[in-house]
Amino acid sequence: MNKRIQNRIAQSRRTLPATAGYAVAVCLAAGLLTRQLWVQVLLLVVSALMMVELNNANSLIRIYSRTVSCSFLVLTTTAAFLLPSMGVGVTQLSYIVFFIFLFRAYQNQTASGQVFYAFIAIGVASMAFVQILFFVPVLWVLLATNVLAFSGRTFFASILGLLTPYWFVAAYRFYTGCLQALGDHFVGLLQLGMPLDLSILDEHRLVTAIFVLVLALVGGGHFLLYSYQDKIRTRMIYELFITLTACSFIFMILQPQHFDPLLGMAIVTTAPLIGHYLALAHSRLSNICFLVIVTLAVLITAYNLWMPSPIFS
Repeated sequence: MNKRIQNRIAQSRRTLPATAGYAVAVCLAAGLLTRQLWVQVLLLVVSALMMVELNNANSLIRIYSRTVSCSFLVLTTTAAFLLPSMGVGVTQLSYIVFFIFLFRAYQNQTASGQVFYAFIAIGVASMAFVQILFFVPVLWVLLATNVLAFSGRTFFASILGLLTPYWFVAAYRFYTGCLQALGDHFVGLLQLGMPLDLSILDEHRLVTAIFVLVLALVGGGHFLLYSYQDKIRTRMIYELFITLTACSFIFMILQPQHFDPLLGMAIVTTAPLIGHYLALAHSRLSNICFLVIVTLAVLITAYNLWMPSPIFS
């Protein structure tokens, strides 16, 4: 039986290089050269490579496929308005690194080292997006329920991990006489905007968020229906992704002024969900969905690039 175009592309070794080329083209259109987005694009490249590592280390897809990293690249470039933001890039990369170390602690309540490194990544992310600290209680719960590694040792290690980046920053701020700036950074945790005030978001962001949400629902729904085909460890990981994706969108609705970094986080956890669907679904409907998703991704990318920029102004 011949494979459908969806499955041929999902399992091809050429898919990731082709997607990377597409991402480079989008970055160029977004102003890589004219706006000097070299650091931001470098963060995107490293994040994509870390997604490959996340997939390989945890066997997120039970066949050979690069759809997880490809989905991450496509979704991030679809949200072209995120590309100029170095803060979003740092948040995404740190979030991915967090997962890489966290999953190494699976079913090991003595893995304080891995948990320590994982929460260092969250600490680094909080320097760019301090509100990510609101996710920490949820991460502790997931450490217990999905990673099965919660203990007094790992809890203490997570606290130390969160604090470690700030020890270095505090020393630098003290040396430069700008210690007050560190305190001002945490004031952001107390500055809450009007809940549900989506009027502050432009149409580009709303359209992109709806697209990512639909993909999360499709990917998450498909996984829950067919999760019995995956190993228990894989099911635990994907349930964690589903939970954190839901948290990102709920936070996005409640505090839309933090839309950009939250969308970046949602993209990280949605990529494995939709990647799993695209790689493993093999019906005629899934083939049609694949073509529709690719078409919509390209159209929304073009729509977002039409925002005022050095290229399209």
